[in-house]
Amino acid sequence: MKRPDVDQSKRATLRRFAALGAASPLVGLASADNSDSDTPEAIAGYISATPGAHFSKVRDDLQLGTGETQHHLDDLESAGVIESRRDGDYRRFFPADQFSEFEQTVLGQLRRETPRRMMIALLDDPSASAGAIADRLDVSRPAVSNCANTLESAGLLSRADGYSLVDPETVLLLLVRYADSFGEDAATLAATAPSLVEYTGGE
Repeated sequence: MKRPDVDQSKRATLRRFAALGAASPLVGLASADNSDSDTPEAIAGYISATPGAHFSKVRDDLQLGTGETQHHLDDLESAGVIESRRDGDYRRFFPADQFSEFEQTVLGQLRRETPRRMMIALLDDPSASAGAIADRLDVSRPAVSNCANTLESAGLLSRADGYSLVDPETVLLLLVRYADSFGEDAATLAATAPSLVEYTGGE
């Protein structure tokens, strides 16, 4: 049996994200047959604020059950509120029709700690060597090389002349726009870029 404070925390979390999700009129189509009407709106709001989140993160952050989460994600995707794409072992979710394929790939990699930290290192210092990145991330050089392989395969990194990000402006804009959902490293970077305009999605 759940403790009352756990239930209250869950309800507060759902209400907070439901306020964001309610902005989409299509959410009502996915919630019409459900008694827990806050949940579809909360999931839609959460994905709007945390694009690229995978199934387990949606479920755990919103304190939902596995079946409940899957049911609402399926309904929201069928209603055209959200869309998803496969990213290795994960299926990542995005607001429908908001991001290009490249942007979805960027967001997916930014949700992975080591690729995100490597991209941040290259945004801070585009000339950083593998050794400098390894020192900054406190990982081995082989770990940096493996991460570089992943980013290169995803089309986000070029190794033609050292390491360089493909379209670093897009990477930076997405990092800054959703910094609060990525963690302290992204928030620190965002604080150094106050002149950037707000990212408005794939237009």
